[in-house]
Amino acid sequence: MILNERIEHKGNAFPAKVIDFKKDVDTLYFHSENGVILQMTVLRDSMLRFRFTTDAKFEPDFSYAISKEAVKGYNKLEITEDIEKYIVTTSKLVCYISKEDLRTRIYDAVDETLISEDELGFHWEESYELGGNIVKMTKNSPTGESFYGLGDKPEHTNLKGKRFQNWATDSYAFGRHTDPIYKAIPFYTAIQNKKAYGVFFDNSFRSHFDFCSERRNVTSFWAEGGEMNYYFIYGPNMQDVVASYTNLTGAPELPPLWALGYHQCKWSYYPESNVKEVTQKFRDLKIPCDAIYLDIDYMEGFRCFTWSKDYFPDPKRMVKELSDDGFKTVVIIDPGIKIDMEYDVFREGLEKDYFCRRADGPYMKGKVWPGECYFPDFTKKEVRDWWAGLFQELIEDIGVKGVWNDMNEPAVMDVPGKSFPDDVRHDYDGNPCSHRKAHNIYGMQMAKATYKGLKKYNYPLRPFVITRSAYSGTQRYTSTWLGDNVASWEHLWIANVQAQRMAMSGFSFVGSDIGGFAQQPNGELYARWIQLGIFHPFCRTHSSGDHGDQEPWTFGQEITDVVRKFIEIRYQLLPYLYTTFYKYIEEGIPMLKSLVLFDQEDSQTHHRTDEFLAGEHILACPIGEPNAKGRRMYIPRGNWYNFWNHEMVEGGKEMWVDADIDSMPIFIKEGAIIPKYPIQQYVGEKKIDQLTLDVYFKHGKEESSVYEDANDGYDYTKGRFSLRQFTTTGKKTSLTIKQHKTGTFITEYETFKIHLIGLPFEVKTVRIDNEDINLEEVTIGHRVFEITKNFSQLEILG
Repeated sequence: MILNERIEHKGNAFPAKVIDFKKDVDTLYFHSENGVILQMTVLRDSMLRFRFTTDAKFEPDFSYAISKEAVKGYNKLEITEDIEKYIVTTSKLVCYISKEDLRTRIYDAVDETLISEDELGFHWEESYELGGNIVKMTKNSPTGESFYGLGDKPEHTNLKGKRFQNWATDSYAFGRHTDPIYKAIPFYTAIQNKKAYGVFFDNSFRSHFDFCSERRNVTSFWAEGGEMNYYFIYGPNMQDVVASYTNLTGAPELPPLWALGYHQCKWSYYPESNVKEVTQKFRDLKIPCDAIYLDIDYMEGFRCFTWSKDYFPDPKRMVKELSDDGFKTVVIIDPGIKIDMEYDVFREGLEKDYFCRRADGPYMKGKVWPGECYFPDFTKKEVRDWWAGLFQELIEDIGVKGVWNDMNEPAVMDVPGKSFPDDVRHDYDGNPCSHRKAHNIYGMQMAKATYKGLKKYNYPLRPFVITRSAYSGTQRYTSTWLGDNVASWEHLWIANVQAQRMAMSGFSFVGSDIGGFAQQPNGELYARWIQLGIFHPFCRTHSSGDHGDQEPWTFGQEITDVVRKFIEIRYQLLPYLYTTFYKYIEEGIPMLKSLVLFDQEDSQTHHRTDEFLAGEHILACPIGEPNAKGRRMYIPRGNWYNFWNHEMVEGGKEMWVDADIDSMPIFIKEGAIIPKYPIQQYVGEKKIDQLTLDVYFKHGKEESSVYEDANDGYDYTKGRFSLRQFTTTGKKTSLTIKQHKTGTFITEYETFKIHLIGLPFEVKTVRIDNEDINLEEVTIGHRVFEITKNFSQLEILG
């Protein structure tokens, strides 16, 4: 029976007029007639948080994404109003809040240009089926605006004109345009009129982003539950936006240096004799490698934290022997715990009620590799502590050095959606919820628990963790790889853009399964993938093993030599990569930079996908087609030296670059100092008795740096590190290098081997700290000099 003559229309609802305003230090509250409250917090002069509620009160403010170490504070905060709006002013931003409907406009405080403007602004739709609201935000997007980020989407780096969703999903053999896949990182950066800003939508429910796909000049984001809670981050430089977001959600600690070496993995290396055969061949062929991985077959019936007695009868001995030969052992651990009362881990989890339950009480049961399993609720601290403790035997007793978390989206076989049903319940650290809210952070909390276990039992050395699934902030605990890709040229392109996108989404410690996980590459594809992979922070070959072998020597002598050559380049560049990681931690600077991140003012960079910078000074571009003898690529503005022949090219244009199978386009920015170690078969094999500095001449100034420490452990947090900051100044007949060192760590080497590249004059005098040096005493080759490491100023004079 219908009692009302008029049936209330159920659709989008909007904030009404503002009736009250309050200020509490850095937080402003705007109350509307219909119970909507906008809570606006000024976190920094360039960062504003917008949080809405529709029922006159806020739920507890809790987020897994936000770092406790995030820097907050501002220099200026003024609030004024006129008849139409409130005006909030910081030293960088001016924000207008409409009194009519809470829509906002944000301007650059310096030049008063419009940066961002709400279209419909915040609105919502009540979810009658599931409860709560579908919360929505739409903003105007001027012509020419571009969008970047959003994690591991296998798409063009520029997201303009596309729509995506964030729902961590096991996507075996995904392809270009597959969405969603493994990670949910609801952060993007936009550029318009050469100015960049970012939006971080901190909502762990299934969320959606539309970058002018449905409507040409409107971008929008919405979630199927939770709050409209987003952070607006202004640059105006894109790199500053990403750095601010990285600070907000947290950076990792330094990894051990060996984690930046080359790693070898397969599903699966077993039994022990197979592991030893593979590792021995690396040493016999002198192909550097630091880590060997054991996939699920090392376990007894795929039970986590067990070892197969048949395949690995004495794992402690094996791991020790591998370690003696320079190999760190990394093992896989999945979240599914086999239902088996004879299995200690299962029995203890059951007794302590640590597994996820369905809404009506039964445990969440799903089939994964061991068969039917229960799954720990990693959103509960007691469960994370228990999980961390389970690593004691693996790490402290057996000697495993790294753990690889897989299947943690969470992935479940043989069920619709390939994951937990929506009604599964989670503790959410005292904020009980359904799986709709916890799904996207499940893998993150598993990685956190794993990290805590490794940090405890590997101490005083640093932990090394890898995860497949992630939410914003997961980079605090772990590295990641890009999921179950395919051995195809298309996937070589995908790996390149995914790694760039992850780095501009605050997660730099990333790499792909080199050569492809599914199917098998030919030798040419594998070689080209290695060439790309040596510039990714995480460098690992991994394959399913179902289609053949995929070790560096699999494809014949020619390819083996090419692969060895490039892995050796990786090991030479370890101090450069380590320094790049240090800058990522300290300053939030992405380790990989898409060209748009490097030079956003050049509109030609806004749509480039292939070229990228590794660190501050190395430009690389993979060869992405078979039978190629080179490729066309865009060289960004400035002057660049060809890595191979040292010829200088002028940037700001596209050009052909020769690159046969044993080469790839690599360029060095003029003025750069690139530090190099001698080639090692593994980190720590050799004493570093000299540091090579490749100095690329530039007319003018350039900054470079070298960070070093003990390569593991935590002494660096107490100041025992060495940070050398170099300033090169090149003139017509002189080159000056100034050095400033901080930190108390004393490196093993006493001298630099300085290799001068592109010098436009013949060297007549070398002067160290204003004292002329006998050329014969320091010259060891053509434009190669051996110099004490402790100089303050080095002058090369013509």
